Amino acid sequence: MPDLPLVVKALCYVVRDGGLLVFRHVGASPEEVGVQVPAGTVRPGEPPEAAALREAREETGLDAFTVVRRLGKTDYDISPYRFELQRRHVFHLSVDGPVPRRWRSRELHDGTRPPTELECFWIPLAQGPVLQSGQGALLGRLFDEPRSATPQRSPGRP
Repeated sequence: MPDLPLVVKALCYVVRDGGLLVFRHVGASPEEVGVQVPAGTVRPGEPPEAAALREAREETGLDAFTVVRRLGKTDYDISPYRFELQRRHVFHLSVDGPVPRRWRSRELHDGTRPPTELECFWIPLAQGPVLQSGQGALLGRLFDEPRSATPQRSPGRP
């Protein structure tokens, strides 16, 4: 097999009250897309932390996210779904304000294709291994001792 193209991604573990924010694609079978966390491609020149905040906003419809800390980086070969090697920058995020237990959202894909209907909800952190395509690979790092760092907030927030 030829070398796979490298695609840089940001992946978000949004944690609140012992729960992990996940979503599923409405109208798609679990076997096709599974349960996922907010994640997406880092744009050229965009810092991975900014991409994490942007993806969390775009996929959930919420906007009060803060990067708590960077958990690490991992590579994942997503073939044969897409023949690419994903370099995933993984972040622990928090969300401020009231958030429902379950709600609908839409991924707009920057207008490049039709929107995807999503259902967002919380699962216990212990159920994180159900995440699709290796997205739960660094969940255990949420329990590591955090290093001190200045949290990064979503743009437009005080």
